[in-house]
Amino acid sequence: MPENTVPEIIVDPIDYQEVIKKLDLIDQKIEFTNSEMQQRMGKRLGRDIGILYGICIGLILVVMYLLVVTTLGLSPTTSVQLQEGENLLAAVIRILF
Repeated sequence: MPENTVPEIIVDPIDYQEVIKKLDLIDQKIEFTNSEMQQRMGKRLGRDIGILYGICIGLILVVMYLLVVTTLGLSPTTSVQLQEGENLLAAVIRILF
């Protein structure tokens, strides 16, 4: 056999189709496993982002509360120090804007 020729192999078509079907089945299992792993990673990432958003919103609410309490001089032991004829909602709007 000369060195520059490609070897030829004769395969039974039925055996060839069975091998192709097995390879397709293996490929489907690999794709399914990869998609499941990606989905779990996405859920994990979404949970982490949700936790961060919750912390940020909570901090913003705490800062707004402290801003209103310190500006108006509110505390459980003292009375509300509002301007004359002003309600609490108007005072909060005045502070924020």
